[in-house]
Amino acid sequence: MKHIIAIIRPEKLDDVRNALEKVGYSGLMISEISGHGKQKGVVQQWRGEKYKLDLIPKIKLEVVIKDSELGVIKKTIAESARTGDIGDGKMFISDVAEVIRIRTGEEGEIAL
Repeated sequence: MKHIIAIIRPEKLDDVRNALEKVGYSGLMISEISGHGKQKGVVQQWRGEKYKLDLIPKIKLEVVIKDSELGVIKKTIAESARTGDIGDGKMFISDVAEVIRIRTGEEGEIAL
């Protein structure tokens, strides 16, 4: 099993959710976060004044999937979150050692 953490633009959340549902995957966790990448924030202008925004609002989307679903889910998230501009985000993929459904006690992929 795999755990995918995707950091995406807030305005792309609906696109990503809809794309995941179209490929048959609807289970996910979403958190609102703030941070910055290599660009270390952005400079914006408001009423003629420039100011630096160090921490940019982002969405942290997490899914736990079967190994066999990795290619499709990874591609779906990347394509639906992409704008082609700096700040589109990143995906982090790691192995999941074990999953247990608390309600039933089921373990492994069946618990997903």
